[in-house]
Amino acid sequence: MSNENEVLLDKGKQNEPRKMKVERKEGEPTPAFIGASWAALLVGVTAYFIGLFNAAMQLNEKGYYFAVLVFGLYAAVSLQKAVRDKDEGIPVTNIYYGISWFALIVSIALMGIGLYNAGSIDLSEKGFYGMSFVLSLFAAITVQKNIRDTQRARERS
Repeated sequence: MSNENEVLLDKGKQNEPRKMKVERKEGEPTPAFIGASWAALLVGVTAYFIGLFNAAMQLNEKGYYFAVLVFGLYAAVSLQKAVRDKDEGIPVTNIYYGISWFALIVSIALMGIGLYNAGSIDLSEKGFYGMSFVLSLFAAITVQKNIRDTQRARERS
């Protein structure tokens, strides 16, 4: 009886379309992780921009929050690259490494101070900006890491 069931199962599998297994290089991130990272970056930045567009702020305030986001994204990617370079034995000057840390800390501080002092923004909006800012920074680091891992894996082969 069990042999008949095995034969029936094997016949059922023959009619199913076979999934192609994508060969990944060692150290290369999965397509799902790459997609999730890009999606998180797009969601974070888009939500932040939609919030700014719809905000009842003066244009100079909107410009401040825009500049802080761009500064934060650049600082996060720059720091990730410096940390990764150091870890892989690629020369990184201490001044660049220190400036990268300083820039990220300053961008986060500017966001926090700006939101703390923004009397015209509701507390829920402040949380929205803070969360979309943090999501964007984390996603930018992850996207940059994925790009570098993919490039490194392809160079090895």
